[in-house]
Amino acid sequence: MTSPTAFANAGTAPTTTTTTTAGPTVTSTPGGDYDDTYYRNALGKTGASLKTALNGIIRTNTKLTYDQVWDALKVTDQDPNNSANVILLYTGRSQSKATSGGNPDDWNREHVWAKSHGDFGTATGPGTDVHHLRPTDVSVNAERGNKDFDLGGSPVGEAPGNYTDADSWEPRNAVKGDVARMLFYMAVRYEGGDGYPDLELNNSVGNGTAPYHGKLSVLLQWNAQDPPDAFEKRRNQVIYDNFQHNRNPFIDHPEWAASIWG
Repeated sequence: MTSPTAFANAGTAPTTTTTTTAGPTVTSTPGGDYDDTYYRNALGKTGASLKTALNGIIRTNTKLTYDQVWDALKVTDQDPNNSANVILLYTGRSQSKATSGGNPDDWNREHVWAKSHGDFGTATGPGTDVHHLRPTDVSVNAERGNKDFDLGGSPVGEAPGNYTDADSWEPRNAVKGDVARMLFYMAVRYEGGDGYPDLELNNSVGNGTAPYHGKLSVLLQWNAQDPPDAFEKRRNQVIYDNFQHNRNPFIDHPEWAASIWG
């Protein structure tokens, strides 16, 4: 799938050394094979057993403060064609890293798993987990609000390809799978056993402050429709190498979502 967020053909994983303007260097292969090491305790498992095994693997991540997220996003979401810019999730727009802030056309930190769904706010933990935090246009972020994800609605004027109604948001096609896999990650990482909310996916919209996010059946469709591209794989690698030192398993193994929730 062609996307403004892709910098190589989907499915390719060139081994390169990339130095970013923010300092960290990525020396691993984006989307590399971690089955014999990182995922070894999950291999061969399915369903609830797989979910439990993955939680044990990814829950030991380094935790960032909310201020540190600003700097992390400038690296994880850097425009591959312009190192001074980041790519905004819903619009696909390439925008200067220096324009982070609160004005309508600035970019800010979008909680893809809405922070009110579980009421975790921006405290260190799920509120600062870069695996589901993405740069977005400030006013588009506000329009999405804390809506669940589903199909349909009216076009979002400032973000062509996105749709919204009173209780749901449909992102543009190029990032539908990205959104799904970020929510899958959150539902596995945060199981309630380490002082954080037990986040779960359901087949509802309008979940409000309950620790649930939907719509699961649609997210599974998006995961299949929009497989991980090179931008998403690189992002996963940068988070693993330089920031949280854990991975999103559903970028490395999209098929695990159907095994757990299908």
